[in-house]
Amino acid sequence: MSLVLDPTAQDLLFREARTANTFAEEPVTEDQVQAIYDLVKYGPTSMNQQPLRIVLVRSVEARERLTEHLSEGNRKKTADAPLVAILAADNEFHEQLPSQFPHFPQAKELFVERETRERSARLNALIQVGYFIIGVRAAGLAAGPMTGFDAEGVNKEFFGDGKHSALVVVNIGKPGENAWFPRSPRLTYNQVVTTV
Repeated sequence: MSLVLDPTAQDLLFREARTANTFAEEPVTEDQVQAIYDLVKYGPTSMNQQPLRIVLVRSVEARERLTEHLSEGNRKKTADAPLVAILAADNEFHEQLPSQFPHFPQAKELFVERETRERSARLNALIQVGYFIIGVRAAGLAAGPMTGFDAEGVNKEFFGDGKHSALVVVNIGKPGENAWFPRSPRLTYNQVVTTV
């Protein structure tokens, strides 16, 4: 059975897409990031929460502040990437729910308890992280998502208000020389899917 999506687009988004470890020097523009966001914002989240927040790390000073909190293996590639994005969950996303989702005015009341709100923010922001990576690929760029960092340190450095929780750091750009590690195997359909 064929998919509706053109095979070339399937390759761009999935089969040929890889996590880049080196990047070309070509910059990533604000227009490119705007186009990525304007596409991926339509991906669904529970009750239209949209808790993902993105910090674009462009300046040398900010990049140095970030790399201090990365694991050793992630520092050089992050220092050299054309653009780095810190993807975080907004733990106070519920404050914007009434304007975003007028059909459920009681939605804000569901998230009064902080633990419930933070759990929901994390889950839904992580869903949006996946959309963001696919959006980067759709723009013809490579993404290098990383979770090897001191989240508490990144939160203190970039989210001093305590309302946000860093989830993933993503290097973004055109792939550079020797950008790819060998592709790791993927589980087969039968290893993953069961029917009940």
